Amino acid sequence: MRGIDLCVLRGEIFAFLGPNGAGKTTTVEILEGHRQRTAGVVRVLGADPGRPGRRWRSRVGVVLQSSRVEPQLSVRECIELYAGYYPAPRPVPEVIELVGLKKRAQARCGDLSAGQQRRVDVALALIGDPELVFLDEPTTGFDPSARRSAWDMVDGLRQLGKTIFLTTHYMDEAEALADRIAIIRAGMILAEGTPATLGGRHRAAYQITFTLPEVATAEQLPAMNGGAQVLDESGRVLIESEQVMPTLRALSEWAIERGHDISDLSVRRPALEDVYLDLTEAPR
Repeated sequence: MRGIDLCVLRGEIFAFLGPNGAGKTTTVEILEGHRQRTAGVVRVLGADPGRPGRRWRSRVGVVLQSSRVEPQLSVRECIELYAGYYPAPRPVPEVIELVGLKKRAQARCGDLSAGQQRRVDVALALIGDPELVFLDEPTTGFDPSARRSAWDMVDGLRQLGKTIFLTTHYMDEAEALADRIAIIRAGMILAEGTPATLGGRHRAAYQITFTLPEVATAEQLPAMNGGAQVLDESGRVLIESEQVMPTLRALSEWAIERGHDISDLSVRRPALEDVYLDLTEAPR
């Protein structure tokens, strides 16, 4: 680690992103109290996680990237077992319903799908009624439907007022869930902000893309700031513009005058993934 500075606000979902080897795991393990730092000051819920007390431990929930619950226990039995480890656990039926396993409460954990087992992991992190929950790659290996269901579950934690520290490799997941994002590379924080503003994303030019009509060429397009770039042999065109409405008006008038139909036109700012790749793949 080369020195990082982070502040996570109470009640927010904070996403911590970075390539493999960037320092995410080291940082998270220090915050969880599972690794001793070599320098610096760390405070989590007002205490030093390097010297955690039992009370502090009960205020923190952890969902590891991979874990295995007792396969012979039912969902209810497993959660009841872990509830006994905490001084003031949440009611077991409430936690089971919160993670969406009410219909599978009597099923053995070993018979659950991967997505359902992940829900058990979250239930075990929540049963102690923590104020802060660490979610490490919570949807790795999920199909799209299971991932969306998991997002709903995480959003439910937000509604409970929990603070969530999320690590993920999925940019759409970070964008859908996070209030703020930090990107780390080689032990340094490269950028921090909301999904909309990270890395100056909100100031970046709009990207207008469409496919040229068969009878048209890029040279025939109206003059626009930045010009038009042909992306591939299919005639896909990219126009970058900081003044999107005048650009769209000029393009629309050009197409109407010539009787052209542009059916696949799209307008967007750079995606979060574009910003992430620009930051993490730029020369050091």
